[in-house]
Amino acid sequence: MRLVITVVGKDRVGIVSDIASICKELHVNIMDITQKVFDDMFAMVMLAQMTDSSAPFETVADRLEKCGDDAGLKIHTMHEDIFNSMHRI
Repeated sequence: MRLVITVVGKDRVGIVSDIASICKELHVNIMDITQKVFDDMFAMVMLAQMTDSSAPFETVADRLEKCGDDAGLKIHTMHEDIFNSMHRI
């Protein structure tokens, strides 16, 4: 299962590290990252894979969302199939 993870919020040191640490802990493999900082606004899209993770999708999504809440970020995790369905014409 692949995930699309989006992150938006005020830029600060350690955002990528915090998210990567949760992924590492839950055995979620980060496949690709794109990020941009606009003045002080941070935006990132991450593609990740759960092949080696025993955690359910809901656990991963909840942990990332809580990380965002604690850091003042909006983190949204979506299954790749849902993402593709939403963007299909």
